[in-house]
Amino acid sequence: MEWSGDARLAAGPEAVRYLEAAFTPGAQLGTVYDDPSTPVMVTGVERMTTIRIPSGRLIVDAPWHDDEICEYTNGSPTSPPRELAVRIPPGTYPVEIAWTAGPYEFMGEHFDGIACAATRIRLSDEPVAGWEMGLGIHDAVDRLQPGEQVQFYSDANVGCFADAEAWPTLVAPFRTFVDGRPVPRDSEQLPDHCERLSDDTLQADLVTFTAESGGVVWLGRTRSGAVATIMVSSGSTDAGA
Repeated sequence: MEWSGDARLAAGPEAVRYLEAAFTPGAQLGTVYDDPSTPVMVTGVERMTTIRIPSGRLIVDAPWHDDEICEYTNGSPTSPPRELAVRIPPGTYPVEIAWTAGPYEFMGEHFDGIACAATRIRLSDEPVAGWEMGLGIHDAVDRLQPGEQVQFYSDANVGCFADAEAWPTLVAPFRTFVDGRPVPRDSEQLPDHCERLSDDTLQADLVTFTAESGGVVWLGRTRSGAVATIMVSSGSTDAGA
């Protein structure tokens, strides 16, 4: 039976163009800000690392929130992380980033404008037939207003993928502060200033990525409805592709 999806969660035309172009080298992904004559082009896709999700439960959220630093310091309860309602097969998956280039000039100096456009977990190689917003376990589709998007939020423009069962251990290094300042953490350094932390007991990982103020989590589904990819754009998907 072919997947039809829920129209209330479906990506709009502009978002679909962006999502389909983001991981297609040679595709145009909008234009340079304030310079519509200069295109932003997808230059490549890089396999950044792998992530282990043994529980099949995935959190996509900010690893910390600035307005909860006091709670982190004194051990008070904090807001729950945004766990996706969709379940994925337990396993190890590649995490990939899409690179773009949009040359620009600033104060007489020229820049190549290389940036990360989006990050994804690739669950399978099956073609994506449609895109929909990924709901969190506490989201209710019946409460969505027309055109409303559900997303996670980040004060520091950083998001992360993480196994839900291992979340407390994986996120702890991001939430350790002394005198209001973060304590340096021992993490694997990845491209685009991203990081990977592991819980060796549960054989699970957390991988950070760039996300401007947070973002919508997009599920790329196959014709059968299986989730083939989970993607978050680094900025707005409203840019013309």
